[in-house]
Amino acid sequence: MRCPLPLAIWFSSCPQMPTGKGSSSISSDVSSSTDHTPTQAQKNVATSEDSDLSMRTLSTPSPALICPPTLPGFQNGRGSSTSSSSITGETVAMVHSPPPTRLTHPLIRLASRPQKEQASIERLPDQAMVQIFSFLPTNQLCRCARVCRRWYNLAWDPRLWRTIRLTGETINVDRALKVLTRRLCQDTPNVCLMLETVTVSGCRRLTDRGLYTIAQCCPELRRLEVSGCYNISNEAVFDVVSLCPNLEHLDVSGCSKVTCISLTREASIKLSPLHGKQISIRYLDMTDCFVLEDEGLHTIAAHCTQLTHLYLRRCVRLTDEGLRYLMVYCASIKELSVSDCRFVSDFGLREIAKLESRLRYLSIAHCGRVTDVGIRYVAKYCGKLRYLNARGCEGLTDHGVEYLAKNCAKLKSLDIGKCPLVSDTGLECLALNCFNLKRLSLKSCESITGQGLQIVAANCFDLQMLNVQDCEVSVEALRFVKRHCKRCVIEHTNPAFF
Repeated sequence: MRCPLPLAIWFSSCPQMPTGKGSSSISSDVSSSTDHTPTQAQKNVATSEDSDLSMRTLSTPSPALICPPTLPGFQNGRGSSTSSSSITGETVAMVHSPPPTRLTHPLIRLASRPQKEQASIERLPDQAMVQIFSFLPTNQLCRCARVCRRWYNLAWDPRLWRTIRLTGETINVDRALKVLTRRLCQDTPNVCLMLETVTVSGCRRLTDRGLYTIAQCCPELRRLEVSGCYNISNEAVFDVVSLCPNLEHLDVSGCSKVTCISLTREASIKLSPLHGKQISIRYLDMTDCFVLEDEGLHTIAAHCTQLTHLYLRRCVRLTDEGLRYLMVYCASIKELSVSDCRFVSDFGLREIAKLESRLRYLSIAHCGRVTDVGIRYVAKYCGKLRYLNARGCEGLTDHGVEYLAKNCAKLKSLDIGKCPLVSDTGLECLALNCFNLKRLSLKSCESITGQGLQIVAANCFDLQMLNVQDCEVSVEALRFVKRHCKRCVIEHTNPAFF
């Protein structure tokens, strides 16, 4: 007696999946965003008249939106070399015959057992699967959602969508953000309450339209990184900071069109007098925002009074006047960088010194107008300074280093490379006062010799990094440092020392 066995047939087609509210609209958006036409699955032909046909269709934002077409695919939980154009979705068609009669033949019973065994990963509980998915980037998480219905539901667990991270120069970021936020807004219409971090650094195709989508849909956003996205403008940034009141971390480094951080006029009018016109940003990175000027920094300081970390590297138009505005409004700054701001001078450091003991990190690298006078201001009032980068400040001498060492005894990191007027005398004073020094850079300090290094090594036992590249120091001095500071990594250009 022959018994019909279960039959499973798998077809590939584009997703038309109705797994939740709004899925049909997502499918249409995804189809319009990819460059291929959906094909309909062929009808199944069953030889048995009483066979039962059940169809499932899965739908999720297309990986083609959030990764280049040349990236490898991800199917069934494993990597594959299939391009994104071939992973547009899958339709599963399962044809089941009626339950078989009781089988008594031992061979038939043995042959039917393996079909009931599941893949090992399917035995994992939902909590374990969610934990595994939490380590995947956004594009891979979307691909996992296309494997089966269970993976679809797990991949869209709200706990996995606190962060969206997209990278790549060719990604249509605006479209990807629109589709993702629409899917995340299904349970809470028009609002993504779980999303707190969006990182799209290096996505050059990001425009104001993408930032406007974030501003409209993500009121709980706390961290936004758009470094290198040079197509965004002030207006888009204004929308984000106005509609996302909890935003604390903003990175717009390399966004050359951004000249200011402020609220929109509409947001300013709606605010009550008690609230004022303030923004809750604490961390702001505007590195390489070349067009930022003193007036723009004045506006930023007036609106972002809670700033604690501010990085203005290579904002070449800033002057001492801009720093004066900054100190008037932002008295809580702990870390400040004005590296390569060539118009900053000793007067600017006098303003920075008003931060007093709150300042822990200061970078004035390649500020050629800074001399011992400015360093004395900082050392006198900022006694809790832990990090100072004064590389390329050619006006710095042993007197400035000596004053710094005596007033900032808790200094842990110091970079005075390319300061030709600093010699062994300054190093000796540094070694006798800053015992907690861990990192010291003396690169291209022409007046430094092996004697100064030996004094440092004999007193700073916790030294972990020493840079003496392009310095005239002997092999014996380097070996002395290695004996006394066993954990120290020495960066040098002496081929005889290894």
